[in-house]
Amino acid sequence: MARQPSSARPRVTPFEELVNVLEFETEAQRVLADDVFRVVSGSDRPPFERITFRPRLMVNCVDLDLTTEVAGQRLVAPIIVAPLADQRSFHAEGELATIRGAAAAKAAVVVSARSSMPIESLAKEATTPLFCQVFAAEDAARNVSRAQAAVQAGCTTVVVTIGATDKGPRSPGRADWQAVEAMRRAVTVPVVVKGIMTADDAKTAAKTGARAIVVSSYGHPGASGRPAPLDVLADVVDAMEGRTEVLVDGGFRRGSDIMKALALGARAVLVGRPVMWGLAAYGADGVQAVLEMLQTELGRVMGCCGTPSLAAISRAHVKVHAPALAGRTDADRLR
Repeated sequence: MARQPSSARPRVTPFEELVNVLEFETEAQRVLADDVFRVVSGSDRPPFERITFRPRLMVNCVDLDLTTEVAGQRLVAPIIVAPLADQRSFHAEGELATIRGAAAAKAAVVVSARSSMPIESLAKEATTPLFCQVFAAEDAARNVSRAQAAVQAGCTTVVVTIGATDKGPRSPGRADWQAVEAMRRAVTVPVVVKGIMTADDAKTAAKTGARAIVVSSYGHPGASGRPAPLDVLADVVDAMEGRTEVLVDGGFRRGSDIMKALALGARAVLVGRPVMWGLAAYGADGVQAVLEMLQTELGRVMGCCGTPSLAAISRAHVKVHAPALAGRTDADRLR
């Protein structure tokens, strides 16, 4: 996937003038070839639109605290950069610019198994936690070797993606769980399992010794009628009963989206496509701008809901509305 030559790149709006993360998508579309832009375009908004807030008034939120801990790593906010492959397709500096922008925003980054740059060189630039991704379905020996090298370079966590390869989704099976168990034995850092969409799989992941799980559905937003990760998040959280940390990704575009996931029990969220929008249009500065915008928006929503810390957020702060029935027309809904 080739990017447009730099000489042909159109002008973009100064990122300081953008008012929300969704506007970064428009700017990314200006500078990317159509086939490249399609990889990171789109949003599945209905799952978020079905949830509304129940604010608490007269709560002192002057000293907001967004800090949390994931896999033993202290984070300034519950927002982590998700793994996305071949980031030089979006910007000449690729993952290096992502690492620099995320470091400026004090956000952790998960480096894709298909990074366009060696993880050792990225680790030298990282001043915030760096996670390494591998695919469970791929060669076990190579996965272990890559993970051990990443840990040696400074990565603090290994993320094992199940039920998928870099080519697309597949059916998870025993081989995936064996890969998770093998990875847990092979590295000295926490192992996180990504790709969980059911309570049963969450329980199995916990039995393998996973420190945390990521509720995640591999694929394009809203594809194939699959439920969104946000739709199954509460069930997975309940199944874990507080014993295993639960993270989630999929479609997060606003600080209010993140607040909804936290209210349903997520420890943190992974954000991918919006970070790539910022990278494509503005490089490291765009990555920093996207992450800081999400952090700021989350803090604002927390204040409006009367939750001065993440520990204060609960399901009592949201209402989940039933989705519209399939096949009903607008006229039917008015009856």
